[in-house]
Amino acid sequence: MQVICARIGSLAVVGTASDGEQALRLSEALAPDLLLLDLTMPETDGLTVARRIATRANPPAVIFVTAHDEFAVEAFDLDAVDYVLKPVAPERLKRAVARVVARRGERSQPKSDWLEEFWVPHRSELVRVPAEDVRQIDAERDYVRLHVGEQSYLLLQTITSLQERLDPERFIRIHRSHILRRDNVTGLKHEGLGVWSVETGDGESLRIGRTYLPAVKKMAGR
Repeated sequence: MQVICARIGSLAVVGTASDGEQALRLSEALAPDLLLLDLTMPETDGLTVARRIATRANPPAVIFVTAHDEFAVEAFDLDAVDYVLKPVAPERLKRAVARVVARRGERSQPKSDWLEEFWVPHRSELVRVPAEDVRQIDAERDYVRLHVGEQSYLLLQTITSLQERLDPERFIRIHRSHILRRDNVTGLKHEGLGVWSVETGDGESLRIGRTYLPAVKKMAGR
């Protein structure tokens, strides 16, 4: 890992730690701009280190470097900048560090309370998906499927827990199995007997659940 870091011009390694407690001590003493954290470390794991670091004034940015993709949701709840899977490709880590540099230039901008991006497993890495690019979210048991352009991605999270983290000004839930980006709703259709459906920009017709009908009608000004 240090060899890869040495190839990145914007990165200088100021210390390394073999376990979580040592990482906490070194980060306090050295005040680095960035921590590269593994999830599996002796005694104190990477998520715990990130949680404790986040409580400090002016905490360093965090990039998780790990072989485990199933903790991506927890990682980004902690405002991790990136989540790089092992074996680490030098170009992949370089892109992650570039995001840290870019984010440092954005610190003066207020941070949204809502989820702004997803990191989803795709092939051998995690792909960043801006929330504003997701037009539809479908429930698939304990997963959700994010529809982005012509592609879709599976994310291990329930649709209800995800709904709580989405900006209600941007997304609306229309059914227990569907969330839509509001600007993807092109019309409402009354099917009769109190049944309504949503027409989407993709040409789909999706039934509105009775629980969600009042909110959808309110969005449409009805």
